[in-house]
Amino acid sequence: MSDNQDERPADPTPAPPAHTPPAAAEAAPAAAQPVPPRPPLPAQPAQPAQPAQPYGAQPTAPYGAQPTSPYGAQPTAPYGAARPQGYAGQPPYPAAHQTQPTLPLGAFGQPAAGAGATATSSAPTAAASTTKKSGAGRVVGLLVAAALVGGAAGIGGAYAGVSMFAQPAASTATSPTTVTVNDTDSVNQTTAIAAKVVPSVVTISASSGSSGGTGSGVVLSEDGYVLTNTHVVTLDGATGDAKISVTTSDGKVYDATVVGTDPTYDLAVIKLEDASGLTPIEFGDSSDLNVGDTTVAVGAPLGLANTVTTGIVSALNRSIEIASSAAPDSGDADEDGGQGQEGDSPFFFDFGQGQTQQSAAETIKIAVIQTDAAINPGNSGGALVDNAGKLIGINVAIASASDSSGQSGSIGVGFSIPSDIAKRVSDEIIENGEATHGLLGANVLSAASVEGSDITGAYIQEAVAGGAAAEAGLTEGDIITGFNGVPITDSVDLTAQVRAAAAGSEATVTYVRDGETHTTDVTLGTLEQ
Repeated sequence: MSDNQDERPADPTPAPPAHTPPAAAEAAPAAAQPVPPRPPLPAQPAQPAQPAQPYGAQPTAPYGAQPTSPYGAQPTAPYGAARPQGYAGQPPYPAAHQTQPTLPLGAFGQPAAGAGATATSSAPTAAASTTKKSGAGRVVGLLVAAALVGGAAGIGGAYAGVSMFAQPAASTATSPTTVTVNDTDSVNQTTAIAAKVVPSVVTISASSGSSGGTGSGVVLSEDGYVLTNTHVVTLDGATGDAKISVTTSDGKVYDATVVGTDPTYDLAVIKLEDASGLTPIEFGDSSDLNVGDTTVAVGAPLGLANTVTTGIVSALNRSIEIASSAAPDSGDADEDGGQGQEGDSPFFFDFGQGQTQQSAAETIKIAVIQTDAAINPGNSGGALVDNAGKLIGINVAIASASDSSGQSGSIGVGFSIPSDIAKRVSDEIIENGEATHGLLGANVLSAASVEGSDITGAYIQEAVAGGAAAEAGLTEGDIITGFNGVPITDSVDLTAQVRAAAAGSEATVTYVRDGETHTTDVTLGTLEQ
């Protein structure tokens, strides 16, 4: 769409005592004396059955060997070994690679069946006569979903034996469910943040037929409203009626239904059935962030619930172009009334379905916070919080180096949707079932690609008659350099910021005309979805 304006185990041998106690020293020679035969011990009464031990209590039982554990590997491989092209697919990992996510293509380290070489950028469209070839803004890489763990033929949640589908509602899981603190005298800030935030983050399982996967979500209310990504609940746009189950941090599993999705910003709200007493996340103000601020990501990477990673805000006012995850027949399309698609974005999603590039009608542009906190497949929809444990972003995507050889995961470049945008969208979905987005009514290009341009920004190729831009006096040739105080460096920036705003809202646009800078107020139109 475009406004275009228009994302080591411890040594079990105990340490020797510092000195030999006198009693022990005296007992040593006694060992050489004959010892009378020892009478047999009386028979011991039968011991009552012991309750099942928690995970890790049985030293001789390998992880996942208990068939009754919801997180244990099932000997019958409930999700099947056969695996065609994998949706966000995580195959059963070899032991040597249990902490490595796969390149989201097919089997571990291999391209999906029938898939060719992975593309590292989307194919550019034919250049307009007013444009010139430019490398400005290009990034060597591709976006991979910080997405669901799972894949076609039901590998969903197969990583390290995780199997969370088809659990009865409100049942109890046996995974680690709390923040572990072994030394209460040495608790750092991250531990405190985790203790606050983990109860507000859930693991979401979505399945449809033989396909499925897991992602994350953030609790919005005590009665079970949860915010996540559209691509989590639609299996990357593969279905509009996936079966959803949600596991809370304390191990309860609930069925859930979709309240509404917003493919334009890859956000969705679901509602847990018969839930109560949940712990809502506390929202922070993403507009107050600074580069360098502490970030903590909480979610279920690779299906590993209650995982906490830390980092900083690496960049702000970043915009990315990614694949749309609109469900089939949702009516969402990248059409916005005369606003063109430049097609030169280096960003796109690959959710593991063998797709190598996206067409214009399959992409969205979103504003994001860039962080180096580790975000991996399964973190999608999870929380990015600040040093006070307040929500500043919803994790949505990661970048992968273009020369990645068969694996993909965090390389320290992750993206989250700012909490200010996520809150507006989620509030509207809860109230109306859907969210609105602004429309500028202009066909724009990246100014750096236009002949004669000596600045960056969004070049207006056409202001649509009757549209918001035209009504505000903007015209062909104007270069938009700011939108509501946010710097605009190209067409993706502009579209992302316009879409972040609500339909009908007021915005201040800064633009350059004939070398002079001007500002104007614009009343945005409504993006039809």
